[in-house]
Parts: sequence; C-alpha cells; structure tokens
Amino acid sequence: MVQLVLTILIYLIIVIPVGRYLYHIAARKHTFADPVFDRVDGAIYKISGVDPDKEMNWKRYVLALIGTNGVMIGVGYLILRIQSLSFFNPNGIGGMEPTLSFNTIISFMTNTNLQHYSGESGLSYLSQMLVIIFMMFVSAASGYAACVAFIRGLAGRTRDNVGNFFVDLVRITTRVLLPFSLVGGLLLVWQGVPQNFDGNVVVKTLEGTYQVIAMGPIAALEIIKHLGTNGGGFLGANSSTPLENPTILSNLIELYSMMLLPGACVITFGKMVGESRKEHLAKLAPDHVLPERREGITARIYGREGRSIFLAMGILFLVGLSLCYWAESQGNPLLARIGLDQSMGSMEGKEVRFGVAQSALFTTVTTSFTTGTVNNMHDTLTPLGGMVPLLHMMLNVVFGGKGVGLMNMILYAILAVFICGLMVGRTPEYLGKKIEGREMKLTALCIIIHPFLTLVFSALAVATQAGQAGITNPGFHGLSQVLYEYASSAANNGSGFEGLADNTYFWNITTGLAMFFGRYLSIVIQLAIVGSLMKKNYVNESAGTLQTNTASFAVILVFVVYIFAALTFFPALALGPIAEHLTIWGYSYILDCFHILF
Repeated sequence: MVQLVLTILIYLIIVIPVGRYLYHIAARKHTFADPVFDRVDGAIYKISGVDPDKEMNWKRYVLALIGTNGVMIGVGYLILRIQSLSFFNPNGIGGMEPTLSFNTIISFMTNTNLQHYSGESGLSYLSQMLVIIFMMFVSAASGYAACVAFIRGLAGRTRDNVGNFFVDLVRITTRVLLPFSLVGGLLLVWQGVPQNFDGNVVVKTLEGTYQVIAMGPIAALEIIKHLGTNGGGFLGANSSTPLENPTILSNLIELYSMMLLPGACVITFGKMVGESRKEHLAKLAPDHVLPERREGITARIYGREGRSIFLAMGILFLVGLSLCYWAESQGNPLLARIGLDQSMGSMEGKEVRFGVAQSALFTTVTTSFTTGTVNNMHDTLTPLGGMVPLLHMMLNVVFGGKGVGLMNMILYAILAVFICGLMVGRTPEYLGKKIEGREMKLTALCIIIHPFLTLVFSALAVATQAGQAGITNPGFHGLSQVLYEYASSAANNGSGFEGLADNTYFWNITTGLAMFFGRYLSIVIQLAIVGSLMKKNYVNESAGTLQTNTASFAVILVFVVYIFAALTFFPALALGPIAEHLTIWGYSYILDCFHILF
C-alpha cells in the first residue's frame, strides 16, 4: 500500500507543472525553450509549405487530420509488406502477411498498438523505426492535437477557429514528445534497456541450452510507447521482459511516462477554459467595481472546471486500483487447496521483481490511460482483477491516452448536466453555453459508438466459426478474452488477455475495423459538438445554473459513468469475469462445507 500511495503522490506533484507547460504549448504562449523550438518549427513549416497563421474550422481540422493519417497508413503498409529487404534487417525478417499488415498499420496509426505478432520475430529494424516508432510519435501527436482543438472549441474565444492541425502536430511533437522522449530514453538506457542496431545474440545458458537474446533500438521505442500512450512492445512479452523493463526504477519511469500527458491534458483544459470564462466575466463585472476586485471576482472559477473533471477521473481510477489490488492479493482459493502458498497473493503471470502491488498498479494505469503496455500477463489475473482493466477500457474515460479520456469525459459531463437539467425543468448549460437538441444527439451518438463496436464484434466472434477458432479458453474466461480484445480495440488501448489465437483473417480484419471506427468516428463527432457550441452566445449564470466546477458535480459525473456502463456492459461482464469469480469462490465454499461435514 505504501508503494501505491507514494507512486500516486509523486505523480500528482509532477503532473501539475507538466500541465502548465502543455497549456503554454496549446495556447501558443511563451515558453523558456521558444528561441530554439521556434527555429525548428519554422524550418518544418517552410519545408512542408504550412502557413502557421492560417486557422481552420472544425471541418477543415478533421479533414487535415484524417488526410494526413491516411497518407501515413498507405506508406506504412507498403514498408511492412517489403520489409524483407536487407536494409536494417540483420535478423532476416520476411515481409508481413497482407491482413496482418492491415491490422498492424491501422493499430499503430490509431494509437492502439494492438499486436497480433511478436516484435522480435515479426518486424525488421527498418519497420520498427519507420513504421512503429514513427507512428507512435505521429498518432500520439494527432490525438493530442485533436484534444487541443476540442479544448479550444469549449473555451469558445472565437466562433469558428479551433486552430491549425499541422501547427498543433508539429508543436506537440517538437516541444513535448521529442524532448520528453530523449530524456526518458536516456534514463531507460541508464537502467539497462538496450539501444543498438546489432543482430540478435545467441548465448549458451548455464543449463547447456541455447537462447536467443533480442537486440535493437529498444529504448527508443520503449519511451515513446509509454509517453505517447501507445503500448506496442518491441518484444512480444512487452514490458514484462527485463529487456524492456529491467528494474523497479524503469518500471516507475514507464508508469509516470504513460500517466503524465493524459493528466496534463485535464489541467490544460482547466486553464484554457478558466482563462476564457475569466475574460467573459470580467466584461460583465459592474463598471464601478475596482479592477483589483473585478479580478478577484473572476479568479474564483479559474481552472476549477479541470479540477472537477480530474477528481471524477481520480475517483474512478482509485476504485479500480483498489479492486484490482485487493483481488490479486487474495490469491486463488483453489490453488491454496492443493497446497500452493497464496500468502503473497496471485503471483501467476507476474514478475517477481514487481510483485502484486506494482503489477496491479501497472495493470490499472495501462488500461485507464489507454496505453496497452503490460508488465504482467493479464490473462492470468484473477477474475475480478482482470475485470478492472476490462471495465476501464469499456468506460474509456479514466484519464485515457492522447487526450481521449478528457474528450469522452466531457461528453459525460454534457450528459450529466442534461439529466440534471431535466430534473429541475430548465435548459441545461455547460461552460456558459446552452446544451440543446443537436449537441445531445451528437453526444449520445458518440457515447454509444464504443459499446456498439465492442459488443457487436464480440457477438460476431462468438457466433461464427472463424471467431470461435481463436478462443483458446473454455467457458467464462473464453468470453472474457473476446470482450477484452474488442474493448481494447474500440478504446484504442492495445493490451490483450493473450492466449487468443488472433493472427487470422477474421481477427485481423474485425479488430482493424474496430480500431479504425473507434478512433476516427469519435474524433469527428466530438469536434462537431464543439463546432456547434462555439457558435452559441454565452448565457449568464443564474440561481438555477448547475455548478460544474465543484466536488459534488464530480461525484454526479462518476455515478453517470457507472450507470451508463452498467446499462451497456453489465450483462457481458456478468457472463464473463463475474461468473468466473463466482464459480471459483463458490466451488471453494462448497469444498469447505464438504470438509466440515465429512
């Protein structure tokens, strides 16, 4: 418990200054590094023909994002197909099969990083660098750019301008992802993560057998996979292998890397919206009020919108972490009955150097911040422990990666004020704008996309022979595997229960479609919502206005999220992890009764 508490406290300390820095990047305000980065950005704009002063409405912003990503998908697919060339291919890796290439390129361009292959045997170093690592930077920057545009729209300083996608893409890459990756990568190398272009090394072990040890630019991929909330590992075993995650310090570096920017986005949201509301309320202050007093009146709401959202996300995260840690600490009662020590909790599938506490924390973080990296085998988690990452991917609002958690949580905030507005019989308002029919229809459509993709594709998998062929576990756990795969795909998370035979035409194509629609449909609709809100005039607060910058609203938000999850996902969870838990512990209870009686 001390490990978990200290880790979270340190995170809260470092996320605030990073959030302020990200705010300066998003708002194009001055930073200490501008003399250097302005020149770098200027050179990129000149080479690519981008006019940094040209602004876009939400439609042009979406078209620029999808068009840019589409070109990269085409180029990346081609590289994966021809990677058998000897260039940067010391291990002689062959070209990737068509459907697996489709799945892989969609996976990494949508920031999902779901892997139906093992990196050490499926990709050349050329593909690892020009496709995987490059996509990890660009897909993360694209997601954060969309989030920044979304926040600008909510701030509502103009009626049509959400920024310039190309400028946001460049600034986030050069001023955030690249410098943070450089520092983090060097720290990982310091801890023993390889960074070279050598071929794999074959060594003779103490037992007299031979083992292949993977080499390559592992540290470069490792840091951006966490910082960009990507998740795809250089190796098949991901961050559970010592080559990617050798020590407890490297584990903490990776934890903080994937937690940092999603939390910072919420702080950025609070500051940008707070500044906008501050300017608006200053205009409404009576003329006879002294400027100092006027500043005090408006400063009371400064940044509090972000605090309520952060608090709601934090509550959801802590509930999930507590359940996962408790479940894993209990161990497996059936294993205890055959004499296996369960006093340390369920250690199956976990690294001894991390133990139950850090494994439970990593599991909860990677699926809350939609990263997808793993430092233990999720397939071996206890039923309730495994339900936590599954549920958090289904919620898709617990911080989330590349700003997606914030964008989705804002939709639930709109839904919450709408429900509360119905209770008191008045038109709901959020951030000083009326929420009317168009916004509610788009919000409902966007919220329903994720469960629709998850549940429809899961039903297709269990109803068809091609889908059933990939299920390797019988009964309840097999259903959990399927649900996890599609929840991970639709949420653009990328982690897996594994054990699923997913490198087939059926699984490659269906998960590829789930990843594609889960990413781009949501972005289009979310930017359409802010595009609609931007055109509305501010409405003055009254006694009936629901305050959305309070702790009570955060609690309301948590209940709305859980209620929606229960209505959409509870039947599936009841047939999967919950039924498995009841079976294991119920069987143990029956054995106890039998022992007492006989």
